[in-house]
Amino acid sequence: MPSERVTDHTPRSEQSSPAPSSSESGKVRLAVFDFDGTSIDGNSPVMLVSHLARRRMIGKRITLRIALWGLRYKLRLPQNESWVRGMVFSAFEGKPVAEVDAYLARFYEDKIAKRFRPEAAETMRRHAEEGVVVVVVSATFEPIIIRCMQDHPIQYQISTRMKVNYDGTYACEVDGVPVEGDRKMIELRRFANAKWGEGGWELAASYGDHHSDRALLAGAKQGFAVCPDRPLGRTARERGYQVLEW
Repeated sequence: MPSERVTDHTPRSEQSSPAPSSSESGKVRLAVFDFDGTSIDGNSPVMLVSHLARRRMIGKRITLRIALWGLRYKLRLPQNESWVRGMVFSAFEGKPVAEVDAYLARFYEDKIAKRFRPEAAETMRRHAEEGVVVVVVSATFEPIIIRCMQDHPIQYQISTRMKVNYDGTYACEVDGVPVEGDRKMIELRRFANAKWGEGGWELAASYGDHHSDRALLAGAKQGFAVCPDRPLGRTARERGYQVLEW
């Protein structure tokens, strides 16, 4: 069984976050955001690969294999999501967890933080002020999202976690499965049922940019397609999702 991948974060500020408010039916309301391409302008794993390649932390052969995987992904061909994340994390294999997490936190600060969309930040803030629980569900690596939570009113995150060896170092293998595509809704439902009980919560709003986010948007009372790719744009028109050009 994979280890618990959900992080509960209390914002580091003197002003506490509003308590979750319930809908008319008494259910806790959730607003769920995808990260790459939705909350940020860009793709953090792609940025990380480029960053590691420039620093020669991953070799040219691995970089090429990842690039070929990315090409197949763009063509919407079947892919092994766990494999490619293991390839990326080969740069950190055998290194202490605390050291790698700190490295990825700095990577977020240096490369990703400036790409966080102001509209996403404002929408998260508005939801939080209304008592809606803000959750990020993402296929990217967990330490990146955990660092992001310090800057934004994100109360919980569900993201891809890598395995830890018995000696406290990282392995280049995903712990469980990547939180990608339809898996996002599966993991969200599992978390929310455990936290508030089946029938004790509702997905008030979902925000995604990619056709792989369809299940996440379909499960919400309101689905928002953020700068959608063509397939999600078509789905948005068919199902009446609001399109947001952030």
